[in-house]
Amino acid sequence: MASPATFIRGENKVKRRGGMPYNTSTSLSPLLLLLPSVLFICSHSIQLPTSVVYNSTVDGKQFTTFYFTDFDQQQLQQPGILMFSSNASINQKALQITPDSSNSSSFLINQTGRVFCPSPFTLWQFDASKSSRSPDGKYVASFNTSFMFNLFRANVSFKGEGLTFLIASGNDEPPPGSYGGYLGLTNASTDGHVTNGFVAVELDTVKQQPYDPDDNHVGLNVNGVRSTYATPLAPHGIQLAPANASTGTYNAWVEYNGTTRRVLVYMSADESKPSAPVLNASVDLSTILLGHKAFFGFSASTGIHYQLNCVLQWMMTVETLDAATTKKASSGLKLPVIVGVACGAFTVTLGLFAGLLYVITKKKKKRKKDRADTIGLTAAIPGMPKVFDYKELKKGTNDFDEKMKLGQGGYGVVYRATVPGEKGQNLEVAVKQFSGANTKGQEDFLAELSIINRLRHRNLVKLNNVLLLVYDYMPNGSLDKHIFGGEDAPVLNWEQRYNVVSGVASALNYLHHEYDQMVVHRDIKPSNIMLDSAFDARLGDFGLARALDSDKSSYTDMVGVPGTLGYIAPECFHTGRATRESDVFAFGAVILETVCGRRISCSSPAGFGQLLEWVWRLHGAGRILDAVDPRLTGEFDEEDAERLLLLGLACSHPNAGDRPRTMAIMQNLTRRRSLDGEEDADVTETLYTTAATTTVLVSMERKREHEKDVSRRRGRTTMDMACAGPVAHVDGSPGQGWDQGEAQCPPTGGRSPQNRPNPSTAACPCPHPIPCHRRSATPYPLPPADAADWSKINPT
Repeated sequence: MASPATFIRGENKVKRRGGMPYNTSTSLSPLLLLLPSVLFICSHSIQLPTSVVYNSTVDGKQFTTFYFTDFDQQQLQQPGILMFSSNASINQKALQITPDSSNSSSFLINQTGRVFCPSPFTLWQFDASKSSRSPDGKYVASFNTSFMFNLFRANVSFKGEGLTFLIASGNDEPPPGSYGGYLGLTNASTDGHVTNGFVAVELDTVKQQPYDPDDNHVGLNVNGVRSTYATPLAPHGIQLAPANASTGTYNAWVEYNGTTRRVLVYMSADESKPSAPVLNASVDLSTILLGHKAFFGFSASTGIHYQLNCVLQWMMTVETLDAATTKKASSGLKLPVIVGVACGAFTVTLGLFAGLLYVITKKKKKRKKDRADTIGLTAAIPGMPKVFDYKELKKGTNDFDEKMKLGQGGYGVVYRATVPGEKGQNLEVAVKQFSGANTKGQEDFLAELSIINRLRHRNLVKLNNVLLLVYDYMPNGSLDKHIFGGEDAPVLNWEQRYNVVSGVASALNYLHHEYDQMVVHRDIKPSNIMLDSAFDARLGDFGLARALDSDKSSYTDMVGVPGTLGYIAPECFHTGRATRESDVFAFGAVILETVCGRRISCSSPAGFGQLLEWVWRLHGAGRILDAVDPRLTGEFDEEDAERLLLLGLACSHPNAGDRPRTMAIMQNLTRRRSLDGEEDADVTETLYTTAATTTVLVSMERKREHEKDVSRRRGRTTMDMACAGPVAHVDGSPGQGWDQGEAQCPPTGGRSPQNRPNPSTAACPCPHPIPCHRRSATPYPLPPADAADWSKINPT
C-alpha cells in the first residue's frame, strides 16, 4: 500500500520530508511501543490524500492511529474528516485554529476557534473484574499524540493568547465570550464548572491572572482556564510565539497512561522527543468527562493582541475500547464457577431489588429534607413572594422541555412557563432552574434571591416565586437580540432605544441610591436587559449582584473578577472591587451599543473597547453622529443622539472618579428644560465637567463655543472633547500614543465632513460595517502634538 508518509527502517519514527517525527522510543505503554513497527503487519487502512488512518491489533489489544502529514484545504474541509468551529480553517496546509494573517487586523482580535476529529473515542468503561488495570472498577484507555505547531506573533510587540490540545466531552462551538484568556474553552460565566467536562493541555503566551507562572508556560486545565499544573518553558529552552518567526515552530508529545492515570507532556524544537517531560501530572479522565466518550482536537483564542495559532502536523494513537476489552478478564471462567454464579443469581437479584428500593426511598427523603431546608432559609428573607408548587412549574414548562427554553447561562437554564395565578387566570412567567451539577448552586440561588426578592422598581424584573426562581415573562426577549440580531432581527426605533437607556438608568439609580442598601449589579449588559410587551427595559440576572451596608462603598470578590469582558471597569482588574462606578462603566458600554447597534468588542483595530475608541475618534473629528446605527436611516433626534453618545463616553471614562453619578445621568436623560426652553445648564455641567481632568465632556453648548475658540487659538488652549483617556494640556501638548496620520473613516452610508461617501470603509464581521484603521499603539489615543494638525480633530 502506498503512503504519503515515509517509514524509516530500524527507527521507531514516522517522518514527512522536513516534518515532524513521531518518536516512540520512550512512549509510556509497552503496547504502544510496538505499534509503529507492526502497523503494516496486522492492519487494514483507509488512505486519504494527506492523512493515514490505521486500525491495528497489538498483543490482543486494538488501537486506532491517524496521521495528518499536512492539511490539504480541499480534502480536509469536506464533511466527515475534520470539524471546524468558529473561525478555525485551513490555510497554507496548516490548521489555523484562529484566523490567519490574510485577514485584516480588525478580524484577528478577540477571536476563537476549535478543530475536532469528527468521531468521539470511548476513553473509559466499567470493568467488574477489578483487575490490576482497573482496581476501581473502571478501565481507562491509553493514548499517545504528537503534533507540530507554530505560534507566530504577527505584531512583534505583543503576544495573544494561546493554543490548547483539547479532550472534550462534546464537539460544540467555543462558548460566547471565550476569547482572550479563556482560550476558546470557557467564558466568565462557565469557567470552572464541572459540567464543562474537558481536559486541555494549554500552551499559554499571556500572563492573565496571578496564578499564571508567566507568559510562556504549559499547563493542564480541567474544566477551566486555571491550570491544575503549570510549568514555565523558559528553563527548557522554549519560547512560545517569539518575536523571531523563524524560531516559533515546536513539536509536542502528549502521552496518557490509562493504568496510572497520568499524563506526560514533552516539547522540543527538533524532531527527537526529549528524555524528560516538561509536565508530569495526575488526571483521571473517568471522573472528568461527562460520558464514556470524548473528542480530540485543538482550541485557541486571541485577545486585544493576537498571534497565529497553527498546527502543521498531527499524529494520534488511541486504545480502542469495546465490550471485549472489559469482558476479557472473565472469559476464562471455569464451568463450576459459572454454575455457582447462576445458582446465586436469584439471591443477588432479590438483594439488588431490596437495595434499590432502599436507595430510592432514601433519596426521596433527602429531596424533601433539602427542599424543607431551602424553604427554611428563604422563609427568613424579608418580603418573600408566593411559592408555587414544583408540580405546577413542571407542568407549566412541559416537564422542562427544550422547546420551552428561553436561554442558558453559567448557573442554570431559563424556561418559559404558564402557571395558575391567584385569581384563577393563567400567568406567563420565566422559570430559572439552577444547575444541579454546580456545587455553588444553592449559594448562587440564595445570593440572587436575597437581593432580588425585596427590590421593587418598574425597570427591574420582578420575582414571583422561589426554589425555582420565577420571574415575569418578557415577550420581547433581551436587548441584545434586537440590537445585535443581524439583518432579519426587528430594529428598535429611536424612541424605543432612548426609553431603554432611560429605563436602565432609572433601575441603576434605584439600586445605587434609592434602595435601603446599596446594590452593585456587577453584570450589566444587553443580554441581561429584558424588554416587556411595551418594549420597556427590565434589568435582570442578579446572580452576581451584592447588597452593601451603608458604611461600605465596594464589594471585593475573593476569586477572580466576575462579569463579562468589555463591561468590566478597568480598575476592577487592579483592585478586585465592584463599586457604583464600575456599574456605571458597564452602563456606558450598553449606551454605546444601543445607539450604535454594534457590540462593545466589535471589530476595530484600536484594541480593548474598540467601539468606545471609534466613537471617541468620531467625536474628536466633529462627526459623532456618524456612530448612530445606520439601520435607523436617519430617523432619530440628532440632539438626543449626541446626548446619549456623549453620556456613553462619560460613563466609560477610565478614571472611576470622573464618571457621572446615576442622579446626574437621570437628570440628563429626562431632558429637563428651564422656563425659557433652554437646557438646564446645571444638569449638563454636572454630567460633562469633571474635576480630575481639564474640561472633559463639557455641555454641548459650551462645546460648540469652545470649538470656535480652539480654531482661533489652535494649540494654545485646552482641547474640549469627549474622550476615554487623558486630554491635551493647557499648553496644547498631548500625552503619548496618538497614531499620527491615521484615517478617520465614517461607516458605510455615513457622512464625511464634506458630506461625501468615504471610500476607505472596510468590511467588518459584525452585522453592520464600521471603519477599520491601522492598529493603534494604545487603547485611548490622544490628539497630534503638531498645532497644525488640530483641524484633523476639531474641523472648523
